[in-house]
This record gives sequence, structure tokens and C-alpha cells, in this order.
Amino acid sequence: MGLCGTAAAAQASPAATTVDHPDWSRDAVIYEVNVRQFTPEGTLNAFARELPRLRDLGVDILWFMPMHPISEAKRKGTLGSYYAVADYKALNPEYGTLADFKRVVDEAHALGMKVIIDWVPNHTGCDNIWVNSHPEYYARNEKGEMFGPFDWTDTYKLDYSNPETRAAMIDAMSFWLTDAGIDGFRCDVAGQVPVDFWNEARPALDAAAQGRSVFMLAEATEPELMEHAFDMGYNWPMKDLFSAIAATSGQYSFIAPGETAPKTFPERHAADIVKLVESQEAEYPGDSYLMNMTSNHDLNSWEGTEFERLGSLSRAFAILSYTLPGMPLIYTGQEVGLNRALEFFEKDEAPDWSSKPAMTEFYMTLNALKHSRPELASGKLGGKMEVFPTDSQDLLVFSRRHGSRETVVAVNLGPKAELLTFKGATPATEGAVNAFTGAPAELPASLEPGEAVLLTINR
Repeated sequence: MGLCGTAAAAQASPAATTVDHPDWSRDAVIYEVNVRQFTPEGTLNAFARELPRLRDLGVDILWFMPMHPISEAKRKGTLGSYYAVADYKALNPEYGTLADFKRVVDEAHALGMKVIIDWVPNHTGCDNIWVNSHPEYYARNEKGEMFGPFDWTDTYKLDYSNPETRAAMIDAMSFWLTDAGIDGFRCDVAGQVPVDFWNEARPALDAAAQGRSVFMLAEATEPELMEHAFDMGYNWPMKDLFSAIAATSGQYSFIAPGETAPKTFPERHAADIVKLVESQEAEYPGDSYLMNMTSNHDLNSWEGTEFERLGSLSRAFAILSYTLPGMPLIYTGQEVGLNRALEFFEKDEAPDWSSKPAMTEFYMTLNALKHSRPELASGKLGGKMEVFPTDSQDLLVFSRRHGSRETVVAVNLGPKAELLTFKGATPATEGAVNAFTGAPAELPASLEPGEAVLLTINR
């Protein structure tokens, strides 16, 4: 059946986003750079050595975790949280100088990659330069004190009811567009900041870029953020669904600190992915992007590695992150199978970049597929999902087509082997090749647990 099923048809189609996505974002792969842990030195100059490797991997957008100096007041751990910013217009001296960062941006651009930086607009560190120079920028509790949101005791929340706070934030963001030449921002907890601020900021940032395209990623799922301000939001619901499916299949093993057993999830199956995509298609403005992932810095450090959360299904879910609607993310170390949590407040180090060539080849193939298959484009230019129901709720079989080009995906996300017995239409795979080997292929009669088949067709 087509994706436009009952759930989607029951709601009116959403208005299209007014955001003009950069052409280069349509087939892009985004890569999250943890500079502190990327190299033994943990510096920008050391990271620059890896740029050709990342280009060869097939990365298009480099998202740098926060580059700003980290506050010392109420600091967590030895080095502190990247997200406790001390000065929005300065670079963390642990990484190098602003000139070093500009060189990295220029080198990335020369290699065909774009650069966005992590921005923390909701709160600052407790000794941010604004705390003393502009205390009026901060929210106050019932005692009139600055305070941190949630359990983020090393931060103070900003007050966006003050127009001066908004102007200062837009000015600081514009600085990185004009002075460092970056291409956009990943905005931390963007949903905690008023939507009307983002709607005000977006045209100002576009103007500051002086004709260059700006790409905006929200760490949020609220559809209204994608109406006028952001190119892309986080697909947290899909991440949670991946974990629930893995738990239902007996693959989720992560035990959080202080707990004695893995968390429990509602029972979910492969068929629930179709329901979620349908609901998102109805909920989000047309041509919105969502970022799909099997890991990122938060997941790796706090919620378990992809192998602890997804187990033997991790490869299948990685393939889905590339072939479902949206843009795929690779986190530092994923391309070599990072299988441990990186320290968040201390110096740590990602694995040897040559340690697992098979995993690197896996991601290189997926990246090349994203670049070369127009049916997998993000937003409205990508092909619609056509789902082929089977007799098993643990099987997901779908295709995406653009003209004469088609990608067919079949995965078994359950705990046992399943026959591919279709309830109706069967994918037409004449002329198909295996995306990983390039050899002629067709759908098998059955799939083992965790098995994924990825076929491409040029008619």
C-alpha cells in the first residue's frame, strides 16, 4: 500500500515550510564532531588532519559540538559541559584559536563540506560574561535569583521576554556567520526558546550570511519550529521507537547508572515505523526535514551505545536511518563501530580511525547511496514511501521511487526468522542490484533476525 494510509488521510495536509532549504542539503549526510574526544590532542589543528578522511567517508555537513569557552563556576567534572557557555563570541582555548577554527572552516569548504556549530540559546554558563555585564538578560525564580533549568546546575536560563536578550543573541549568532564563515547552527533545546524568537532570528541570520545559504537544525520535535525558522528537527520519536522495537525483540541491554536492569518499553514492532512516518507526514509542514539517528553525543554518553540499545538490529536500523524520509546522522566514532560511552566532562578519546574498516565501508556505501539516489533526497524532492505489508508485524518492506530510480528495503526487526509472505502487492525488483555488492539481486524468501536487504533499481 502507499504511505498515505488512513491515519494520514484523516488529517488535512500541513502547509509547506517557508524555509528555503539549501540545494546542498537535499542529499546531505550530517556528521557530529566531538572535538575534545576526536584526537589525542583534542584540538582543531589535530582535527584538521581528519578532514580528507571525512570527505572520503562521504560527509557533507560537519556539526561541531559547542566551540565556546566553558564556564568554570559550578563546573561539572574536570573540563565541564560543552553546553555551559562562558562567552558566545569566543572560542574554547582548549581547542585552539578563532583563527584555527576559521582555517578548519575554509579547509572544509575547499573539500566540499559545510560547517555548522552547536549553539546554546536557552541558557549560559554561570560565569558567562553576560551574568555581570547584562544581568537583565536572565530569567529569575520566585526569589529573584538566576537559575538553571532542569538539573543543569552549571547554567542560568535566559529571559526571552526581554527584547535586548533577543537582539544580543542574534548579534552573537551573526558574528559566527560573518566572522567565521560558518553555514548554520544546531540549536540546543530549541523548543525551550520561544518560537517567535526563532521566526525573528531566521531572516536576520539569512541577511548576516550575505547571500550564502544558512542551514538550521533544531534539537526539538515541535512542528511549529519548522514552519518558518528551521530546516530540520530531531527525529526523537523515531529514535525512541527504534529502542522500543529492539527491546521487544530482546536486544536492548543498556542499564543506566544506579539501575539494576534495562528500562522497560511498550511493545513495538516494525509495523509501528509506518504508523509513525504517516503521523509525521500529517503533522509537519510540507518539505520539513527530520534527522534520523542511531547515536549522537547524548545517546552515546547517557543512554547507551547503539549496540547496547539496538543489539543485533543496529545494522538494520542504520540502514533505515538512511532510507526512511529525512537526513542521516553519524556521530564521532560510529564509522569505526564505537562501542563504548565517551566521557562527557573529562578528556577521552574516540577509537583508532582505521580500527574497523568493514564498518567504515558500510557507512561509505550508505553515504554514496544517499548522494546518488534521488529517491532518497530529503524533503519534498525525495520519493514517497510505498509500503508492502507482509504476514509478519516484525518485517518492514518498502520502496521509494523517483522517476526510473527506485530503492527497495526489507528488514526483519523481530527475534526469529520470517517468511516474506506479502498480503497484497509485491515489490517489483526486476533488474535490481544489491546496494552493498553491486551484484544482481532479488528479495529472498525469508529474512533472519536483524537481516536487512537493500536493493537499487535503474529502469
